[in-house]
Amino acid sequence: MDTAPASSFPGSDWRLCVAPMLDWTDRHCRYFHRQLSRGARLYTEMVTTGALLFGDQARHLDFDPAEQPLALQLGGSEPADLAACARLALRWGYAEVNLNCGCPSPRVQRGAFGACLMGEAALVRDCVAGMRDAVGDALPVTVKHRIGIDRIEDYGFMRDFVGTVADGGCRLFIVHARNAWLDGLSPKDNREVPPLRPELVYRLKREFPHLGIVLNGGVRDDAAVRDHLAHVDGVMIGREAYQRPWWLASWDRLHLGLEPAQEATPESIEAAMRGYCDRVAEQGVAPFAVVRHMLGLWKGEPGARMWRQAMSEPRHRRLPAAELFQVAAQARLAA
Repeated sequence: MDTAPASSFPGSDWRLCVAPMLDWTDRHCRYFHRQLSRGARLYTEMVTTGALLFGDQARHLDFDPAEQPLALQLGGSEPADLAACARLALRWGYAEVNLNCGCPSPRVQRGAFGACLMGEAALVRDCVAGMRDAVGDALPVTVKHRIGIDRIEDYGFMRDFVGTVADGGCRLFIVHARNAWLDGLSPKDNREVPPLRPELVYRLKREFPHLGIVLNGGVRDDAAVRDHLAHVDGVMIGREAYQRPWWLASWDRLHLGLEPAQEATPESIEAAMRGYCDRVAEQGVAPFAVVRHMLGLWKGEPGARMWRQAMSEPRHRRLPAAELFQVAAQARLAA
């Protein structure tokens, strides 16, 4: 397949991203990922506009400055509410605000947002325009979506969606290269059953060279990252990054042109996270709330299974961080 013409989209801040994942990419997970890569762009879990406007804002919006560059992903479909939340994102210091138009879960559909919004391009355009008016040029407003919904597999559907939303001021689109089936598939199946069609995302970039296009879906190794980056401006990686986090440690050097500040090792990452656990313990955060995101750190190495079991053992969850990490290290070395 022909390589895309040179992109006229300015900048490469989105060259490698870790996807927003519900119940996974909380602030503790993001701090862990930042220890592995200083250049990857990180995303919050999706936060609904109602949760921010009527709930505990600090609980949803707090983050450690080390997590930057960090984007806030919003779920919603009311332009005024999204504009108010975009102002909050700006006030709290986020680097981007992203609108979710790709989640297919029934709960999200009942809220009239997520993937079903792809069927309402004019509304999404108005939502983006409202957020852009709220934050001006101080904060990028981006959209994450699918290549289609249900059995609509015509490229023109996605092309028209992007063209319409771009009229509202969106300059970057993150495209999960699968359809979202709104009925008949679970969210898990929606990540696996609809076929991946990255060629449609490549085509989108060719037709909109002035827009940033980031590909998401099914990326599992460095070869795939390199292949996709020949066609699009960036790659977003989800479950593979979460389940095999040590992969992130090579991203800066291999894909982002950054030299690590110091050579990271799993042991040095453990030490950094042990210190982080001690800090957040002062806020009442139990160590397991942090280490549950680290269970893949030693994946593929001798003793990894014993380390993971020790970290997640229920009777160890009340241990202070120093003891928990020591017990896990001893289990790994004994194995």
